Parts: sequence; C-alpha cells; structure tokens
Amino acid sequence: MKFARNRFWLATLAALTVGTTGVVTTATARAATASLSVAPSGPGSDHWVATWTSMPQLTEASNMPPAPYTQGNHVMANTTLRQTIHVSIGGSRFRLHLNNIFGGAALPITAASIAIPAGGAAGVSAIQAASAKTVTFGGQKAVTVPAGKESISDPLYLNVASGSNLTVTLYLAAGQASNHITSHPGSRTTSYLAQGNHLTDTTLANATPVEHWYFLSGLDVWAPAHAGAVVMLGDSLTDGRGSTTNGNDRWPDDLFARLQKHSATADVAVANQAAGGNAVLSGGLGPTALSRFDRDVLGQSGVKWLIVFEGVNDLGVNGSPTTVNALIAAYQQFITKAHAAGIKVIGATITPFGGNSYDDPAGTHEAARQTVNSWIRTSHQFDAVADFDQAVRDPANPRRLQPIYDSGDHLHLNPAGYHSLANALPYTLFTQ
Repeated sequence: MKFARNRFWLATLAALTVGTTGVVTTATARAATASLSVAPSGPGSDHWVATWTSMPQLTEASNMPPAPYTQGNHVMANTTLRQTIHVSIGGSRFRLHLNNIFGGAALPITAASIAIPAGGAAGVSAIQAASAKTVTFGGQKAVTVPAGKESISDPLYLNVASGSNLTVTLYLAAGQASNHITSHPGSRTTSYLAQGNHLTDTTLANATPVEHWYFLSGLDVWAPAHAGAVVMLGDSLTDGRGSTTNGNDRWPDDLFARLQKHSATADVAVANQAAGGNAVLSGGLGPTALSRFDRDVLGQSGVKWLIVFEGVNDLGVNGSPTTVNALIAAYQQFITKAHAAGIKVIGATITPFGGNSYDDPAGTHEAARQTVNSWIRTSHQFDAVADFDQAVRDPANPRRLQPIYDSGDHLHLNPAGYHSLANALPYTLFTQ
C-alpha cells in the first residue's frame, strides 16, 4: 500500500499533537499497511513474522572464538555452539535463519537443535531435555550454507510463549575453513563453546563462555494476519551497549514488554537490527545502514513498522553540513523505500553526546545534531516522531544526557535510560 503523502499532510497537519512523552504523532491514523510477507493462501491469512533478529557482521579479530575454537584459518572444528535468543511474540511454529553472508568459505552445519533453556533463563548452557527439537533443512539434519548466503530451516514445532528465551545448539564437525565468519558481537547474551558433539547434552560441561552470537540472524514465527513486526534500524544505542548482560533490558526489549501489556499490541514482534559502531553513510562497524537497508528491513518477514534511530556515529565523526545533508537524504530514502513496501516509519531524534569525544570543542557536531533533530521533528516526512533526545537529555544542560541515564561515557545509556526511551513511544503507534 502506498501513502498519499501530500494529501495526507495537508489534511492532518493541523491535527499534529505533542504528548508529554515527547512523541510527535498524527491525530489521524494512516490506513492499515500490508505485510511484507504474503501468506501462501492469500491476503488476510496467517503469515511469517520476524520475532527475533540480529544484524550479521564480519567478525573482527577481537571477537573471534578463542583458542582452541579458532585455529589459524579454521574455525569451530568438532565444536558444539549453544546460544540463547530472546523471542518477542511466541507461537508453535517457527523457522530459523543461519547466516554465512560474510563467510570466507562455506559453512557446514552437521546438526542443529532448538530447546527451552533450563529455568527459561537467558545465557545458560543447560536446556530442558524434553523440549529439544531437531532442526532440519529440506528434510536433512545437516546443511551447508554457501558463502555470502543464508539458509532457512524447515518449520519447527515447539510451543514458545511470548517474551521467552530459546536455546539454539549447533554442531560443526568439520568447522568453517576460513577466519572470515559471520557473527553479531554485541549479543549482550552469553553463548557457549564446547569441543566435541554435545548437541543433545542437557548441560555443557567445561564449556567456554563468549558474549557473541555466531551464524544466527533470525527466527520467524507463523502468526495471525494482524500480527506484524517493528524493525529497529540503529547502532549501539539500540544494540544495547550499557544494558545488562543476559538481562534483555535494551530499549527494544523494554518496548516489547510495554506492548505486551495491551491486547491491541500483543501480536507486535520486535526485530532489533542494530549494531555497535554502525553508521548510516560510511565508515563505522558492519555494513552501513544505507547498504543493509534492503536486507535488514525490507528482507525481514511481516514488517509493518520501522523505527530509524541512527546517525550519531556519522555526526560524531564528521558533523559537517555535507554530513547533515547526506544523513537527511538517507532518511528520506529509508522513508520512500519503506512506504513503497507498506511500512510505517517512525523517526527518532538523536540523543545527546555532550562530554563524550564526539562533542568537538568548536561545537560543530552538536550544531549538526540540532539541525538533524530539527528536520526529524518538523519535516513531516516520518509517519511519527519519537523525541528520544527530549526523553533523556538533561534539562539543565540539554547537550548532555541526564546523569541518572548516563552509562558513564556520556553517549550510551544505562538500563534506566533505555527504559525512558521505550516509554517515549506510545503503544498506540502500533495498533492496527
């Protein structure tokens, strides 16, 4: 569904309201959007929805598996890898995405399983043995993911409640014959490596803990037609730097918990497509938001909303007028592409970094932040605006974070700060 943008804004500009949360929304809702993932049986049918995602990246040397799991140009030979993911909306039918997009060689997975972790906890190595299910790909237990590709599993049948943790265990007999591998370093969740085949073991004895995800990029759930996903396009502030390891207290997690409290939004999934150090335009860590947009947003299942909260790494490195103009142009491109796919777009203002190294002495980067935020608030290009800047800035010194929200580096937030961001988004933005 495409949006009649000019006619819409002429009709509703006068109805714009600013709430106490600092969120600018339209008083008149736009027409319901179509899902990206069309069910096989036609419109109005159940469909796949992304209920968990992690942005795939090329693994840096410092984030490679430790010895003996990395041996020169060979990774995870004869290794069991057990990882926890935090499902947003639950269900009874799922499919798993294994990713080798940055792999320097094919990724041979000998076997895989999913299970409920012991006690339902995040970041534990033990599973509930009775819940374990074999993962298959085209009916086979083993799969080789070609370099530069991903593989999606056959449907998996397991009852998983919304907001639950799920354990994914992989066994690699031969390992990957390259030290270019795909991962998500900022998992904020503990994974485990063990030598040998321990796929079905209830507990991994003598396992090595690592705080990274490897080879996992998504989990879809078969959900009702009205269900949909909101994708967060972001950097470390959305990836959760400053949050609690195994605590699932990033702002996307907090937002999901809020949405679960209302029946109208109980079927809204959260897909966190952010990575620490990521930039919109150039440089940074991982592929830029411009280059990954089609994959990480349009390529996900059942997307109905997008929140764009990214740009601080661009402005913090180079807050020139050229960067400002290019950043605004990138936002406009995101909006155009998303609307063409029937996705509503919420723009989030960039939060303060006063006192951080991004805050240059001349104040150029802060001025650039103010210019970009002004455009986000007043351009009326987004379907709604989340004023994250207002939610966490210090009223006495607006170029800085409130001390109670500052993780200590004057850029990233602590759990209380992330909770404040989540509270700045009314649940009504995600009602049908």
